Amino acid sequence: MIYSQLVIAIYATLSDLLMNIKSLQMFIHLCDSKNFSKTASAMHVSPSALSRQIQKLEQDVGQSLFARDNRSVDLTPAGKKLLPVAIGIVSEWQQYQAQLTGQEKELQGEIRLYCSVTASYSHLPELLSDFRIQHPLIEFKLSTGDPAQAIDKVMSDEVDIAISAMPDQLPARIEFETISDIPLSVIAPVGISSFAQELQLEKPDWSKIPFIVPEAGTARDRANTWFKSMKIKPNIYAQVSGHEAIVSMVALGCGVGIAPDVVINNSPVREKIQRLDVDPIKPFKLGVCCKRAQLNNPLVKALWQVAEGTYLTL
Repeated sequence: MIYSQLVIAIYATLSDLLMNIKSLQMFIHLCDSKNFSKTASAMHVSPSALSRQIQKLEQDVGQSLFARDNRSVDLTPAGKKLLPVAIGIVSEWQQYQAQLTGQEKELQGEIRLYCSVTASYSHLPELLSDFRIQHPLIEFKLSTGDPAQAIDKVMSDEVDIAISAMPDQLPARIEFETISDIPLSVIAPVGISSFAQELQLEKPDWSKIPFIVPEAGTARDRANTWFKSMKIKPNIYAQVSGHEAIVSMVALGCGVGIAPDVVINNSPVREKIQRLDVDPIKPFKLGVCCKRAQLNNPLVKALWQVAEGTYLTL
């Protein structure tokens, strides 16, 4: 009888512990998303269930953790103090679980990853080669597109991790790990174009030359800085989403372009373009990025550890 009561008490304690861990995980995610609907969806609970868990946590703490209105959710001073404590508790619990199993159970699950088309074959294979050997059961859901959208996709929880250029101002909630330095070049078509003669001059009139530039992102920031340093008021022919299309349009003779060297070197039309001998453009750092709280995710953390060693071996 005493033994049965002891077992029941242990199960009740463990149940309470797991519920508290789950509440803290919800709290951490809500601190990042600042949106009850997004967190409820990500944690697979209803918004009302999430609200009840947060209210219970606030009762346990004895303080309001979030300031809410119809449009936003913001951390209170008490919430800001609890966040690092909550992250520490959840991290310790995850480490305990891993130690308890003796790491015998291999990591498995899915990582949502985003990168440009070029990065998918210029940097992703190197990043994932060792990772796939260490963690063969982890699957990737890869989506590609404009690299300028990478950080936004991470911030909106559309993906877990992304390969992105490091912006001049990195959002506070984003963690970034460099994997490569990326130079940029000014390129022109090899063949005949309406501006070929102008480019042959020692001091071309750049206002007569059409430019093809990235629509947004770090590469566009670098292009704007270069224009300013060269005292050029650019004649913008096209603003392009995706660097690969810039090289293609330059090869077609549409204008002079500014693009990352890694895209130029891997382009199928690279023989139809030439690099111009002009003042250099400041390179940018390419790396992996994720929300800081996502580093508590064992799958993301495992990939992050591989990324940390990649830049050192270049």
